[in-house]
Amino acid sequence: MATAPTQIRIDADIKKQATDLFKDLGLDMSSAVNLFLHQCVLRGGIPFKVEMPHFTQKTLDAMEEAKRISRDPAIKGYTSMDELKKALEE
Repeated sequence: MATAPTQIRIDADIKKQATDLFKDLGLDMSSAVNLFLHQCVLRGGIPFKVEMPHFTQKTLDAMEEAKRISRDPAIKGYTSMDELKKALEE
């Protein structure tokens, strides 16, 4: 398969977030973009729904906090409901 170099402009913050996500998935940026383009061709369009979310700022802030907490190794996690209940009762 012959490849063709392609140059695109991406917001620096989005690129960093996407690169980190793709790394967690075992992909690099080039592989992820190729995957996206293959899916576009296979489906005859963008392979997901494109819409404007209608979230309040409070919801967006909560989502950002949840993302931060989920990635913070200092935050205690629980492997069972019993363990969580016990911690809440303490």
